[in-house]
Amino acid sequence: MKHNKKLIIFGAGLLVLGWSLAFGRPNKGIVAAQDEYEVKNVIDGDTLEIVRFGKNEKVRFIGIDTPETLDPRKPVQCFGGQASQKSKDRLSGKVVRIEFDPVVGERDKYNRLLAYVWVNGTELYNLELLEQGFAHEYTYRSQSYKYQSAFKQAEMSAKSSGLGLWSSDTCSGITK
Repeated sequence: MKHNKKLIIFGAGLLVLGWSLAFGRPNKGIVAAQDEYEVKNVIDGDTLEIVRFGKNEKVRFIGIDTPETLDPRKPVQCFGGQASQKSKDRLSGKVVRIEFDPVVGERDKYNRLLAYVWVNGTELYNLELLEQGFAHEYTYRSQSYKYQSAFKQAEMSAKSSGLGLWSSDTCSGITK
């Protein structure tokens, strides 16, 4: 009888371990995406559309915010057109890999996927936008995220170099 109890407990432990390995963090249910997707449409500087599992999905880039161009309640913000065009030039017709962040979650309140966008397998596009001054670093509700430190550093570097939206010839960082 004691031997059977130990086997049952051992078996249950193996089952839990197997579940965790197969499905990632069971309480979050989010695992970094390894699949690549063709960019169907670039909506603006920080949002694109892909086809995933046969369904059109909007993807909002984690950790950045580009100036608005499409919000009907607001005028186009300073440097918004340039940020939007940068993303269209860089991502249109490309294949990208998306990476989710278990801390941030898979979707926002608008049901968009929240992701890091990788181009050519090794280039983190979210970071590229910050490095070149096309975006502000964006921390949602003081919530940390995987690349937060690198993103903040990239924004500070672009700001101190006066790149893009940080230039005194454009917005000096004031995009609202």
